[in-house]
Amino acid sequence: PLIRVEHGEVAGIPLDGHVIIASGPLTSDALAEALAELTGDRLYFYDAIAPIVAADSLDQGKVFYASRYGKGDGDDYLNCPLDESEYLRFVDELLRGEKVPARDFEKIVHFEGCMPVEELASRGVETLRFGPMKPVGLVDPRTGREPHAVIQLRAENREKTMYNLVGFQTKLTYGEQRRIFRLIPGLENVEFVRLGSMHRNTFINSPSLLHPSQQLKGDPRIIFAGQITGVEGYVESAASGFLAGMTAAALLQGRESAVPPPETALGALMAHITNADAKHFQPMNVNYGLFPELPGRVKKKERRQKLAERALAALEEWKDKI
Repeated sequence: PLIRVEHGEVAGIPLDGHVIIASGPLTSDALAEALAELTGDRLYFYDAIAPIVAADSLDQGKVFYASRYGKGDGDDYLNCPLDESEYLRFVDELLRGEKVPARDFEKIVHFEGCMPVEELASRGVETLRFGPMKPVGLVDPRTGREPHAVIQLRAENREKTMYNLVGFQTKLTYGEQRRIFRLIPGLENVEFVRLGSMHRNTFINSPSLLHPSQQLKGDPRIIFAGQITGVEGYVESAASGFLAGMTAAALLQGRESAVPPPETALGALMAHITNADAKHFQPMNVNYGLFPELPGRVKKKERRQKLAERALAALEEWKDKI
């Protein structure tokens, strides 16, 4: 009796009252225009996602830390060096790999400056060596020389438990990504935390715009939820909506919003999307790499079980407080 359902397009954001915006990845043009006015240049209409890998699954004997020309702290990037034969084989497999066909409304996603890596490879065998795989300014400490080509991995989080393949946004199928990217030296047995994709998606730059409660920093009565916040996946979007409902209820009751602790799955996801590097922000699904590290040394095969046990304990403690 206290709910009124109205069917129709929402073309603007209400100027008063509490508002939850959960318009999803295909937000209408009119609402997207209103959101653009609200968020400035921090609203995006396509995601161009490169694969992310688990740090503890990399072969550390084949990769090396270095920033181009020795700039930075020295451990900003991990580098996977390729010799000429490895490079040529990699390019050949990129060209032969099966791609995901674009749907009609996604046809314009291939814009210059954010080209799929396989599309770059199709422009000529040397194109990648002068693009995302250029070795200039990177010296392999084991040989004392620049490799023929390099794939750089950039830390995805502060704990450096996950690494992003820089410039490797792709439309290869998931199976082909696993097969082809495991040809890269150091990634032969890698665990993919997230696979690459390029598709139509409306989302905001949450690190610069949202509190962990999903409230807009500039107008806390506005709460975002679901895929528009930069969470990926059905379960993640539903959980984001659950938290948005809790936040709205707390506001109406004059209470502070209660965000789950980062040791829990939802808390870890919220901590990531609101604290990630805003400059390189891309949508993220929940994964073990988001969780804070366990104290002390834990065997790799026991790590996930320990993380789950800690998460459940933290969840129970949080539930007792709300």
